[in-house]
Amino acid sequence: MRKNIAAGNWKMNLNLDQSVELAHQVSKEQIPNDVEVILGVPYPFLYSCSLHTNQNNKVHLAAQNCNEHEKGAFTGEVSLDQLISVGVDYIIIGHSERRTIYGESDELLAQKIKTVLSKGLKVIFCCGEPLNIREGNKQEDFVANQLKNGLFNISAENLKSVIIAYEPIWAIGTGKTASPQQAQDMHAFIRNAVKNQYGEAASKEVSILYGGSVKPANAKDLFSNADVDGGLVGGASLKVESFVPIINSF
Repeated sequence: MRKNIAAGNWKMNLNLDQSVELAHQVSKEQIPNDVEVILGVPYPFLYSCSLHTNQNNKVHLAAQNCNEHEKGAFTGEVSLDQLISVGVDYIIIGHSERRTIYGESDELLAQKIKTVLSKGLKVIFCCGEPLNIREGNKQEDFVANQLKNGLFNISAENLKSVIIAYEPIWAIGTGKTASPQQAQDMHAFIRNAVKNQYGEAASKEVSILYGGSVKPANAKDLFSNADVDGGLVGGASLKVESFVPIINSF
């Protein structure tokens, strides 16, 4: 069954004390029964935050990335077993910043997804187009290729452990937001792509999140769309006073 999800991606923000306090404040909230909250916490603070999130079964931890190998001589990288040991449930894979700044390819992302699923963890798979693609009205082809090459080589059973996040790159951290109709159109397109690949039942089960300058002021309008199941929230997830209203926007 599709879930309503408010996921916060803290990126490279907050120190230890700030992270723990935010995790504590969110975890003590009365989360609506039909909503799941996911906190994408920086690596060093995952365990400390888990001591608070594990007090609320509606709040889960996500790592913002992982290495595709199980272990080995990969200085500076973090393995899935290490992330499991500190209480992580989800891994964010393919965020636009990983793709554009660090050059992560669809092939690498597919390998990461395979490793994540083999460890029994869940995936938040990100896809979305840059401004020039949107202006050329080629966003559907662009996202279809990301899905085909990065995600659609897993089984229908494994898809049950995947959340898809549509994040128009032109709307991330820019203050620009896709209109509710633009978001709905792309979410419907993605859901139909899932239907074509895995069947109607799978398309009805997968949660698809919108990521791109989600704020308390626009969350309700975005989440009210038929195919928008929540948000992958950046800046507004860094403060309890802006993130909690988003959690309550469904």
